[in-house]
Amino acid sequence: MTYDIETRSGLPTEMQTLLRDLPRDGWQAHPGLADSTRNWMRAHQGFRQLGEILQEDTEAFLDKEMEDQAYAGRLAHFGNLLVRNLHGHHSWEDRRFFPELEAADPRFAPGLEMLESDHVALDDLLDRFTRSANRVVQLSSLEPRQMAEEARPVRDQSETLRGFLARHLTDEEDLVVPILLHHRLRG
Repeated sequence: MTYDIETRSGLPTEMQTLLRDLPRDGWQAHPGLADSTRNWMRAHQGFRQLGEILQEDTEAFLDKEMEDQAYAGRLAHFGNLLVRNLHGHHSWEDRRFFPELEAADPRFAPGLEMLESDHVALDDLLDRFTRSANRVVQLSSLEPRQMAEEARPVRDQSETLRGFLARHLTDEEDLVVPILLHHRLRG
């Protein structure tokens, strides 16, 4: 069965085995919640915030509430932060973190495969976003009057990216954190 991020509306029921016993609202008080897990979740929150900044900045620019150069600078800075850190984060998850979790509890292999599939889709989305954002940044020096037209795809991709991250990061946390708590990993 496939669990395409484009069509799923949450962590599939069959992958919620531990989540039912260790629901999200009890994680912060759980004695097994390690600092490394808190840091991992803070990174996720940072990705959500960067996606929000990019979308809001693009909307402000398109609404003529932000100057060309200010927008280009913020797009370059925050876009680079998001893309670079997301690539590093999910590469680490795929190479180190998920294999550790699968070794601890092989029942969750299908869920981890789903998350790795999300990462492949995320790479494609980030590539499209990077090309569009770079085009806008280049136009800020070459032909600023064309920036607004080229910023529309950035706005659309930012919106898509925010939705993607909301679904993926929530599903990832809902699958992974209960495994970590149940097996007392990363403590």
